[in-house]
Amino acid sequence: MYAIIETGGKQVKVEEGQVIYVEKLAGEVGDSVTFDKVLVVGGDDTKVGVPFVDGATVTAKVEKQGRAKKVTVFKYKPKKNYARKQGHRQPYTKLVIDKIDA
Repeated sequence: MYAIIETGGKQVKVEEGQVIYVEKLAGEVGDSVTFDKVLVVGGDDTKVGVPFVDGATVTAKVEKQGRAKKVTVFKYKPKKNYARKQGHRQPYTKLVIDKIDA
């Protein structure tokens, strides 16, 4: 069984036992997170929501709160004495999908 959920402005296809990385969510390591914005529940009987499937939830456990590798942003304009260097590390939450309730 699989489900497509909406989190962090993105849609993610998940299955039970899968490990996913999503935009940072509130919660400590070991906490449980429930997603109620379920767009599709698939398997033997596929249910498509308009826009969400009524009563469907996906439960996941927070395994890690972290930050991704650094991305360097460099802006440069020739002959104008303009150069800016900036780094960014995007925060993320690592989740393990526990249960999909249709």
